[in-house]
Amino acid sequence: MTKLTGRLAYLTDKKTFDIQKHEVPEIGDDEVLIKVEGCGICGTDVHEYLRDPFALIPVVLGHEGSGEIIKLGKNIKKDFTGSEIKLGDKLVTSVLTCGECPACKNTPGRSNLCDTLGVYGLFPDDEYKFNGYFGDYLIIRKNSPFFKVTDMDLDSRLLIEPFAVAVHAVERAKLTNLLDFSGPVLVQGCGPIGLCTIATIRTLGVENIIAIDGNEKRLKLAKEFGANITINFNDYKDGEEIAKKVQSVTNGLGAKFGFQCTGVPQSAGNIWKTIRRGGGYCEVGFFLDGGDATYNPHFDVCNKEIMVVGSWGYVAEEYPITIDLLKRAVAIGLPVNKLVTHHFSLDEITKAFETNISMEGIKIAIVNEK
Repeated sequence: MTKLTGRLAYLTDKKTFDIQKHEVPEIGDDEVLIKVEGCGICGTDVHEYLRDPFALIPVVLGHEGSGEIIKLGKNIKKDFTGSEIKLGDKLVTSVLTCGECPACKNTPGRSNLCDTLGVYGLFPDDEYKFNGYFGDYLIIRKNSPFFKVTDMDLDSRLLIEPFAVAVHAVERAKLTNLLDFSGPVLVQGCGPIGLCTIATIRTLGVENIIAIDGNEKRLKLAKEFGANITINFNDYKDGEEIAKKVQSVTNGLGAKFGFQCTGVPQSAGNIWKTIRRGGGYCEVGFFLDGGDATYNPHFDVCNKEIMVVGSWGYVAEEYPITIDLLKRAVAIGLPVNKLVTHHFSLDEITKAFETNISMEGIKIAIVNEK
């Protein structure tokens, strides 16, 4: 019998992809094989492409993907929510946890803090080979959370993972009891995660939203997603001036709550100044070490009595919430699919990454031929 083979975009060195063809291993009784239909490029992928901060090279990247079931292990009957699955269904995957570390055992609902958290597209190369979505196939391993999303179009499916990041950040923000309908809520950084965050809080009913970015195209999209005030930081000389602008549109008080969605330390230092006394903020922007940020403990924290939460990825249990939220966002008229601005083939993956780096678009996707 002819063995199934497929292409993989191996990152073999910094800024170097090699399209290789490999034999697809036979799956086990508790595994699933999907034919990849597409995958978005995440900022984490770009960092790995440029600098290899996780020391994964050689690696097959891609974790914002989706595909169609073409083989099912005999023990696999349902997805993570209990929905029955069959050949031809469309799937997305979530994070894998060990179930044994202190976070998994002692902090229920916070399995994203697992000491060995696993993400497809960020696995070291091994005998599976098909470990990331930048290829023709993906092997879903035993005990992996996956979700049937057959009723959603491809671009919507590619947005589930980044929206899960936003949903988790909002869930963390809720713990402060400061995120509510009255606002105003500030979102700093209108890249994919910032825009997903704006769409998330708008879908939940927040109407007083301030968006900050330096790209007018992204600020325009922020308005379409629900921001009623936009601020281009290029119009101001420093963080103090930006803070004064925020105060001027919030009755002199500043934002009640803020989401910091950039990976820029200076931005992380500036956001404190935009938050009012008694307010709070959620740090969403640093999924790897971007350097130190500067703040003033007296003026920025103690004097204001600010409440701060960090946000790290998401938990698998938040995927059903995210999928429902995406559908609700569309139902209230938010053009979420405008986030996916470019499609490239697997053979064009280097061009796709460079397009992402140039900030020509928002969400750049690798889409395979049907």
